[in-house]
Amino acid sequence: MYTLKVEGAFEAAHRVVNYPGKCDRLHGHNWKVEALVKGTELDELGMLVDFKVIKNALKDTLDRFDHRFLNELKPFSEGVNPTAENLARIIFEELASSKAFVRDSHLHAITVYETPNSSVTYTKD
Repeated sequence: MYTLKVEGAFEAAHRVVNYPGKCDRLHGHNWKVEALVKGTELDELGMLVDFKVIKNALKDTLDRFDHRFLNELKPFSEGVNPTAENLARIIFEELASSKAFVRDSHLHAITVYETPNSSVTYTKD
């Protein structure tokens, strides 16, 4: 089994609605996102998936969040709180549906860093 890791980032504001503290107020983060891709079958060049392909797919996924107020974007505008946990799941679902994955490769995990020392990892299983 091979595991690839690519990183991306975006800047965005949010508020965690009904949080009993400061996070209920508008604030922002420099979000860092790591994507882990797993698989066993390499192509004729000896690659699971070209890093460039995964980086571009991750960038395309993150672009809709960059320099935005997350609470105004779907599904957050529909009652889903824009926590790091929910953000990790949503990024996972959007990236997993991209055409970046070939042969038996698949998105295994998304880790979202809200700060350099605080992160959440989402996996489908």
